[in-house]
Formats: sequence, structure tokens, C-alpha cells
Amino acid sequence: MHPDTVRAAGALTEERLAPIVDLVAYAEDDGAVVVANSAGAARLRVGQPAEVLHGRSPVADTDPMRYVDWAEEAADPSPPNERHAYPYPAERLASLFADRDRAPDLAVVHTGRHFFPEQGGHAGEHGSLNVVQSRAPLLLSGPGVAAVGVVEDHARTIDVGPTMAAALGVPERVLDGLDGRARTDLVSQGAAPFVIGLLWDGANAGELLHLAAAGTLPNVARLLERGLALSGGAVAEFPSLTLVNHSSALTGVGPGRHGVVGNVYVDRSTGERVVPNDARSWHRWADWVRPGTSTVFEWVNDAHPDRTTACVNEPADRGATYSTMGLIRAAGSADGAHAMDAMLPDPTASPYAAQRFVTADPDYAWATQVDDIGLEQVLQVWEKPAVAPALLWWNAIVTDTGHHAGGPRSEVARAALVDSDRRLGALLDRLDALGVLDDVLVLLTADHGFEPADPAVRGEWGSALSRAGLTFRDEGPGFVYLGAS
Repeated sequence: MHPDTVRAAGALTEERLAPIVDLVAYAEDDGAVVVANSAGAARLRVGQPAEVLHGRSPVADTDPMRYVDWAEEAADPSPPNERHAYPYPAERLASLFADRDRAPDLAVVHTGRHFFPEQGGHAGEHGSLNVVQSRAPLLLSGPGVAAVGVVEDHARTIDVGPTMAAALGVPERVLDGLDGRARTDLVSQGAAPFVIGLLWDGANAGELLHLAAAGTLPNVARLLERGLALSGGAVAEFPSLTLVNHSSALTGVGPGRHGVVGNVYVDRSTGERVVPNDARSWHRWADWVRPGTSTVFEWVNDAHPDRTTACVNEPADRGATYSTMGLIRAAGSADGAHAMDAMLPDPTASPYAAQRFVTADPDYAWATQVDDIGLEQVLQVWEKPAVAPALLWWNAIVTDTGHHAGGPRSEVARAALVDSDRRLGALLDRLDALGVLDDVLVLLTADHGFEPADPAVRGEWGSALSRAGLTFRDEGPGFVYLGAS
């Protein structure tokens, strides 16, 4: 532990910072994790009750089923720490800090209401330890799944890859030792001839189920008719950020093992500032993953060497027979995915997109292009069942763009979900036309949830660290590395 860590935590938990700092966390030398805010502090150890150090624990409520009701979440958006829940706090924080070269000295968690556009923040945000920002949807539909609708249960993001692998008959021994577990209580081992995994980046779990029930997402409803969804969704790893949880979903381990600890972080062993979650660097995912980390594509390839796998618009692609990022790597451009921009379809001609947001928001337009060409690739690999991949994974991004732009339950976030539902319909129609819909397990999930920021809640915490006489780097912001500048 850095000698200035406790002093830095004290500066960050001053009462005046409470509107923007939900909590801070740091690891002690023996592996315990301390969480603190202006109301108190607690020491966490995996498998043991929290030890309250003073005041009240900032993570006293650990219920993963808090705010599963859509109306309750909508009525109490971005609640304060004392009304929020923090599922698996010891496990998730311990995983982050297990990578001592890359984890920060302190993780500073924004309050849900904190609005920080000057530092890259948006109207809708994620990254927190709290249950709403950590809750991704989880829906399973098809062979081996009971058609029972919404079930009062939850899973974890680290369960996604093992569950898909088990459905395809990957032996249990291959999945032993992972952080996640195959949810064979939800889908039978070896039940699916084919699996399609869909990740709708940043899709709000409660909103997804609410709109499906209301008829606004008819193709999500089609999936539910043949399967189930967990009301508590899948709890993301911490931080509840994009590439952390794409990596966790597809490797079955947390960030302390796979090594992609944030969208941006510092690697002390090299001195490098790493920005893996950028269109220019997505294709380099395998450069940052820790040795010994394997993916679901590799597990399926080993179990079914006579079959193929496919990975569309997903950075965590190692082992996939067909991969969008593989095409980008082969192109050899320093611009990464942006080198392919000239090949993307015209977003104003998209039959799936809400055109008023395409014309108003360049980010929404680009996400539309990416998701449209993603659908093209998906339909190409699923042109003939005889050569279709055993496992197809498709990462769609417009849902993240829409939720950042307006926050959950906004018009633009809802439009992004509707757009994605239309693309899902095109895929389901293809499977139906091929006569294989009953042979395909579809798993729909995300990498995190979202909460709305409050434009009135502004501020930054760097000046508090400076006033305390500390030198530091703050990446994110939220990953504080002490003694660096």
C-alpha cells in the first residue's frame, strides 16, 4: 500500500465532496479492502462479515435485487449512498486490486448524480459499484431453457461465458477454476447445437424488460416467449465499465485475473498509460490480457475442433474463427476500427435507426453504422446452417451511445433499444426462415447498467488531493495513482 493512501482517502472523504464522491476504496497490504466515505468506513474481506471501522459502512446494503422493480428505479433515480445497494463488494473490489501493477492506489466512485462533462462525463453514467450501474440484463431463450418468463434471480457477468460454453457441451472440467460459474440451472448442459450471444452495450436491465412487456421491444418479447430473463440481471464486475466487463463475460474471470482493469489505466511495470477501450485500440485487446487467460471461443474450439466460432464487433475475440477485430488487425492501420469508417453503411439510409437521432448526434450516427455492419456480418455467418458457427457473439453499441446521451429512460436511450430490437428481429427472422430457431440458444446481456446524472451536481476532487500536498494521476477520472504526475 502506498504510504500516502490513507491521507489521500481522508482528503477524498471530506463532507464537502459527498455530493460527488460516493465512496473510495483501497487495498491494504494483507489483501483486505477498505471502503470509506464521509459517513464512515469498513474493512472488507472475501467470505467474512464487513468490519465497520467508524460511522456506518458505505456498502452496508449488498442486496443484488435492490431496485429490480422498474417503477421503483424510475421513481428514485441515482439515489444517495444510504439508500443504495452494493452487491458483492468484497469480491468485486478484491478482484480489481489483485492486479497490483495496474490497479489504482485508490478507486474513487462517483455518485450517480455527479455530472462531469469537463472530464468526459455524460448525461447517463456507469462505472460505479452500486447495483443499478452494475446491473446488466440477462435473458436466455431456446433449447434447454424453460419458457417461464421473468424469474426473481440474478447472475454475474463472469457467468456469461461459462454458461454459453456449458450449453454447447464444453466439459465441466474445462470451466473449473474460473471466477464465474456455468448457470446450468438456467440452461441444460449440452442442450444447444448453436449459441448466439448478444451484448447490447449499456442496456438498462429494468427498462429492457419494461419495454418488452409493453410491446415496445417485440423481438425481445419473442425471446422471452421461448425462455426466461432474470429480474436481477447479471452483476457486472467493478468498475462497471465496458471493456472490463466484456473481458469478464468472455473469459469467466474478474479484472484482477484478466488484467483489463479499466477503460484507461496505468501499468506500473511499464509506465504505460493504457487506453484499451478506444476504437483505435479495440483490436489490440489480446496485448493487454494477462497470460493464461482463455476465452469462451478457445473453450468451444477445443471441445468442437470440427466447428467454427465467430465474434462480431467485439474486442475480446481471441480464438474466434471469424472476427471483425481480426480483419482490422489484418488491415494494419494505426487508426484501428476507424480505418474501416469508409466501408460503413450510410446511417441515414438505415432501416433500423431512429433518424432524428442519427441526424442530430454524430456519435449515434457512427454507432448506427457499426451496428448495421455488425448485422450484415451476423447474417453472413448465418447464411447456411451447415456452415454456421457453433458460437456467435455480437457486440452492439448504439444502446451505450443512447444511454450516455440522455440517461436511462430518456427518448434517445429508448430509441437505441428500439433500434437494437429491430436488428434482433432481422436475425430472428433469418433463423426462422432457415428453420433452425428451435436449435439456437440466444443469450442477451450487457456489460453494465446506467444511472442519470444531475446537471446541478458538479465538481471535481483533484484539488482536494492537491491541497493535501499529494502528487497523483487520476485516470478515468476515478483511478488515482499516487506519487505520479
